[in-house]
Amino acid sequence: MSQQRCSGGGTYCAAFSMTDEKGVLIRNVYYMLAYAFQVLRQTNYERIAPEDFTHVQDLFAAILSTGIAQQLKRGLYREYVPKAEDLVAMRGKLDVDGTIRNKLQRKQILYCQYDEMSENNVFNRILKTTAMVLLRQQTVKQGRKDALKKVMLFLDDVDVIEPSRIPWNKIRYHRNNQTTAMLLNICRFVLQGLLLSRQKGEYRMAAFLDEPRMAALYQRFVLEYFKYHHPHLKAAASQIPWNTDDGVTEFLPVMQTDITLKYGERILIIDTKYYGQTMQVREQYDSRTIHSGNLYQIFAYVKNLDAKNTGRVSGLLLYAKTSESIAPDSDFLIGGNRISVKTLDLNVAFPDIAAQLDRIAASLVRHSQAGFSGGPQRAW
Repeated sequence: MSQQRCSGGGTYCAAFSMTDEKGVLIRNVYYMLAYAFQVLRQTNYERIAPEDFTHVQDLFAAILSTGIAQQLKRGLYREYVPKAEDLVAMRGKLDVDGTIRNKLQRKQILYCQYDEMSENNVFNRILKTTAMVLLRQQTVKQGRKDALKKVMLFLDDVDVIEPSRIPWNKIRYHRNNQTTAMLLNICRFVLQGLLLSRQKGEYRMAAFLDEPRMAALYQRFVLEYFKYHHPHLKAAASQIPWNTDDGVTEFLPVMQTDITLKYGERILIIDTKYYGQTMQVREQYDSRTIHSGNLYQIFAYVKNLDAKNTGRVSGLLLYAKTSESIAPDSDFLIGGNRISVKTLDLNVAFPDIAAQLDRIAASLVRHSQAGFSGGPQRAW
């Protein structure tokens, strides 16, 4: 992906004519994935970006068919899988109970357990299962289905796996299977968005990614964007220690930031929020307010990190903009620290999204260079 972020036209600046679902252009889902999973920046994926996608399932099918084709060129990932069977000669480890059972049945064979290098492992099973699910979706265009069918020919020896039985939390990546990490994350987006259809054993896709997965993607996209385009800000998802008087922190929850930006003596803590409804409605007072829990959280992060009350630590609640008529756009000076609440519009061309994030970065640098110590003026 070019660091120009579409500023000068070219591949990533093609006109977009996609529909949008829940306020996010489908094309922008691709860009968010491209930052979150950096493998998508490789040349082989660039041809996907200019295409028009009216459904996110069609986008996933394009990414998956391209990714599997790349895996096939390198050779499908293989790993040792456990096997157990009757053999006439010893292999691996003898299973005593199984061998005794064979003897009792007058079978002159051994029952052995051994490991065998195989393509039929959980990684490739997930890829095949996801491809089969996408092939059954009406929202995937025929051309994309044809591409999936082509790569599926090379997965004949790989079994499918029941989506609900996939041990996502137990999957571990290392040097030999790192290239599959992005594809398996795409598969997780797809398979965890399945809804059981009325016909037994069949699935259909949810209309769009649900809030928890989009929230995770949104957070990772913003973090990786700052890492990639503004390395001088030292972006990281860091933990903040509790500023306790006696040093006792047992039973206190971990304060894990979504994004922490540092420039000189300035620190900006960003907490990303992706909700269907940005504002908190108080019907009894006919009013809308910022989500109280979110505000308390960012305030706790800022005050604990700025233990000496220097005013050099600021907080920013960055909501994904919704279709609500009121979008938060406020700056507050609370206890000497600036707390801001802003929205990021994901329903615009990607260069405009990039410009919004660039303004946040530029403002942090500007305030640091000017020795700005807080104040009521607009921050970002």
